[in-house]
Amino acid sequence: MSLSALKVVFALCFLHAPFTQSHKNTITRDVAIIGGGSAGTFAAVRLRDEGKSVVLVEKESILGGHTNTYKDPETWVTVDYGVEIFHNQQLVKDYFNRLNVSWTIEVPNFGSSSPHYLNSSANSIIYESPDPREGLLAYAEQLAKYPSIERGFFLPDPIPEDLLLPFGQFLAKYPGIGNAAYTIFQYGQGLGDFLNQPTLYVFKNFGLDIIQDISTGFLVTTSSDNYEIYDHATKVLGPDVLFNGQVVSTQRRDDQAIELDIETPFGTQVVVAKKLLIAIPQKLDNMNHFALDTREANLFGKFENTGYYTSLVKNTGLPTNFTSYSVSSGAPYNLPTLPGIYSIFATAIEDVFDIKYGSPHSVPDDFVQNEILSYIKKLQANGYAEKVSGEPEFVAYKSHAPFELTVSRDRIAKGFYNDLYSLQGHRNTWYTGAAFHTQDSSMIWNYTESYVLPELLK
Repeated sequence: MSLSALKVVFALCFLHAPFTQSHKNTITRDVAIIGGGSAGTFAAVRLRDEGKSVVLVEKESILGGHTNTYKDPETWVTVDYGVEIFHNQQLVKDYFNRLNVSWTIEVPNFGSSSPHYLNSSANSIIYESPDPREGLLAYAEQLAKYPSIERGFFLPDPIPEDLLLPFGQFLAKYPGIGNAAYTIFQYGQGLGDFLNQPTLYVFKNFGLDIIQDISTGFLVTTSSDNYEIYDHATKVLGPDVLFNGQVVSTQRRDDQAIELDIETPFGTQVVVAKKLLIAIPQKLDNMNHFALDTREANLFGKFENTGYYTSLVKNTGLPTNFTSYSVSSGAPYNLPTLPGIYSIFATAIEDVFDIKYGSPHSVPDDFVQNEILSYIKKLQANGYAEKVSGEPEFVAYKSHAPFELTVSRDRIAKGFYNDLYSLQGHRNTWYTGAAFHTQDSSMIWNYTESYVLPELLK
């Protein structure tokens, strides 16, 4: 069935859904969930399974958030160009099994045995990639000092200076880690100004579990189609999902009840719920319609963010199995300057290449797209790709901004995350997502399962 046909089915289901209504266009539920990315979808499925009624409000026409999958219209071969891998954890396996999503364990494939190392002008750089294994062991020794941060922003008191150091200074303090710096940078795509981020965020983004999975294997969908997770979740949740829905105002948010006005393609729906779970990025401009109090606004207003952009491009002229990593000769650890390209990989679809782009801050989509296409033309001009008839073009593109919500080291030191976590339950509202843990679906599911759902199930 096509996506358009599915939309019709969902629309019909919505119109005839057995909602508990206090008056026309009112939906009454135990929990209202805002955001149908990995966090919100997981919470909705789990709450439903535990006997709670839910409504999930998603601004897009599909669930999945950062999970993006492209299906070639001719061959039906799929490529995941957003979320690609998951942690080899029992909770993840249980969730996939619940959704009837087949999974397997896969040891990372680092692509071509002879990747190109290119600068921002797409010129080759003489760069010998160091063996990262000893560096990763030294890094893991430091991570092991803070086991609680693998579960969330559960920080020691007082917060150790090492966690607050810009990561570049941390690497200078522990030079044995240096040979792993580029590996951590590539796995931690989306961190923006990597060497200036507080070490805490690097630890959160690239933790002990990832290091283990690098050697033993990550969990992946057997179909190589991560959208299958959200397709199956959509079927499970049925009419409890309001697609293309956005909160436009909050009429009530207190210890007795939640009342939200939701704009949908079918008109304004009033959602009345006992509890509210917000699973969208908690940047202040995303939260304007939730009637924030001063305490909430002050905290959410502190967040900064990076920019991360994923794409699939065809008609490049690049050879089969072409792989390149961006480097900067003479820069610390040869890390490239951002905004810029992270990497280029061939995909399972002939002549379609996966190109990742990062920035220390959000940048306009047209700027990113122009940069990516310009880089392809540089590759052609420099002989890495053949000049082909026609122009390179996107078959898929996704902005993941705002990405990696962070605050300054001073705010971390002054207890920002204690204050943030104290919002859980305030005004009958709970929170989950990357800002409350890290930009990683598996770890967000663990945080949601352990620290959020028990409160919503009361």
